[in-house]
Amino acid sequence: MALVVAVTARAVDGKATEAALRAVADAFAVKRRAVTLVAGAASRDKVIDIDGEAGALSARRDALLGPL
Repeated sequence: MALVVAVTARAVDGKATEAALRAVADAFAVKRRAVTLVAGAASRDKVIDIDGEAGALSARRDALLGPL
């Protein structure tokens, strides 16, 4: 399952990655430090980990994705 995150920050010096991680943290209502980049630092596709209560994160993910 994937979420698409669009940011306006340029892909220079990790600014776009940081903006994407902040956007994910905001979308999932967690602090920025709860969102960790796992893979894809230099790629358009990123794998992230979100630290938090699994049920709440799953519910928020489902709300963001809408009906499938």
